[in-house]
Amino acid sequence: MKKIKKYSAVLLSAVLALTTGTPPFFAAAASDSPVTDMTAFYQNWKTRYVRQDLYTADEIRYYVYYSEDTYTGGDPVPVTVSEAHGYGMLIAVSMADYDSEAKDLFDGMVRYYLAHPSQIGSHLMAWQQSDTGSALTETDGADSATDGDMDIAYALLLADKVWGSSGSFDYGAMGKAVLEDIMTYEVDQTAWTLSLGDWTYGSSGSKYDGATRASDFILQYLPVFAKVTGDERWTKVYDRTNAIVTDMVDTYGTGLLPDFLIPDGSGGYQPAPENYLEDVTDGQYGYNSCRVPWRVGMDAENNPAARKCIDALNQFIRKQTGGDPWEIRAGYTLDGKPTADYNDLCFTAPFLVAAKYSDDSTWTEELRDCVVNYGDDTYFGDTIKMLCLIVYADQWQVPDTGADTLRGDVNLDGSVNMQDMVLLLRYLLHAEPLSKEQAVQADLYADGIVNGLDLCRLRQILGNTA
Repeated sequence: MKKIKKYSAVLLSAVLALTTGTPPFFAAAASDSPVTDMTAFYQNWKTRYVRQDLYTADEIRYYVYYSEDTYTGGDPVPVTVSEAHGYGMLIAVSMADYDSEAKDLFDGMVRYYLAHPSQIGSHLMAWQQSDTGSALTETDGADSATDGDMDIAYALLLADKVWGSSGSFDYGAMGKAVLEDIMTYEVDQTAWTLSLGDWTYGSSGSKYDGATRASDFILQYLPVFAKVTGDERWTKVYDRTNAIVTDMVDTYGTGLLPDFLIPDGSGGYQPAPENYLEDVTDGQYGYNSCRVPWRVGMDAENNPAARKCIDALNQFIRKQTGGDPWEIRAGYTLDGKPTADYNDLCFTAPFLVAAKYSDDSTWTEELRDCVVNYGDDTYFGDTIKMLCLIVYADQWQVPDTGADTLRGDVNLDGSVNMQDMVLLLRYLLHAEPLSKEQAVQADLYADGIVNGLDLCRLRQILGNTA
């Protein structure tokens, strides 16, 4: 069921626009504190982390700088990874209504992505680039990481929705090409799980065969991928991933998922052992799975498995911290014991998305205050914060899937006309309800919310077709 929310300030400006002919007052959204938080932090994030590749004078390329070091000679210095690049593309397209440079920034990121393909799946992105003093290039293998590729695909599909694909890049076709390679090289088509990257393709018999990573459980993407491509194999991945999440919640009760999971030999999955791939915390809630409250939380509105996980996480974290979000620790065992005695923004910010489904408004507001006022952090924490602020401010969008051919047909009569405007206005004035199907058509931004901004967009559509 879609979440319906009303913003009185935006609605008032929309009503004035209808009655007086004045332009829609889109700036009114800035008076809503989550949107203000988002836009203010975006300027800081963009200034600090978006860089231009200065070694490519023939074309403009942008990337997200994830390092705390700069090249001064000697050994190459890693400067970005595909994870960071996917995040950057998501942020740029999500801020299209707030940043006049967003499309130029996004296209520069597309050029960078195209310049650094994986050597295995040609539409996937090589996982890391380093500064050698003369170029940004792959110095530790040119294979891929699944989460970065999923984010890049989703961002390209969003760009197709936001800007269309008739310009320099066919975003929609590019996004589908990435999805085809993800399905081929990054999905275990026996277990129907997401693998760690295309580097595990054909690795039957290795210790990484069948492994999956909880931070890649971006559940909200998978039904979208199925609809966009018409490939029902994505539904198999969705169902299998939901089953793994549910098993972990049932086993440990906290909603905490481990950084890595491996087959348990009986058809299920278990936490990976220490130092399986990265660290002693590979089987714990660590610096990979800290993203779970955000990644899984984005699907909690309509997915019972995701909601069960988020409910458990909310209950656990409020109890563990005594209701003080500054007490969220940077790691836990799966049964809820802290593994660190300090906090870290990348662990705290994702709980802001989970808190959208909390029944504790005090906790939610204190958590929002903690995240917004956390202070300076590093690329990882700040970038996760930026994405979580976008989701919390209800600015997260869903790509067009072809399912709604007449979006804006609020009264479901087969056409988009002034009668739809009247019905939507009556709904926003609390004079008439909308059915679930009507709400879908009224949600012109496809962000899960029906508010005055949708009314303004419908007015634009009618003006363009008059």
